[in-house]
Amino acid sequence: MTLAEQRDLLRDCLRLWGIDGQVEVGDDGVSISTGNGVYTLTPGDRAVRWFLKTPDRPTLRAVPSIVAALSRLRNALGAEGGAMPRIT
Repeated sequence: MTLAEQRDLLRDCLRLWGIDGQVEVGDDGVSISTGNGVYTLTPGDRAVRWFLKTPDRPTLRAVPSIVAALSRLRNALGAEGGAMPRIT
């Protein structure tokens, strides 16, 4: 996933989660600026590892996948999770 694709994905996620913010590509990865601070998502050395930095936790936290990174980011932003789909 390129940095431009990450930027677009995160912009879509912010819209979906109802969070006002700016998403920008930088040297370290993709930064998400909101009223609560700056969050940074950085690709790791391996394709399946990511690092997330949040205002309340300024050190990089390893995340095993992009899905886990988005989940942690959503939780850190305080966004509501969607209803769980039920298969009957």
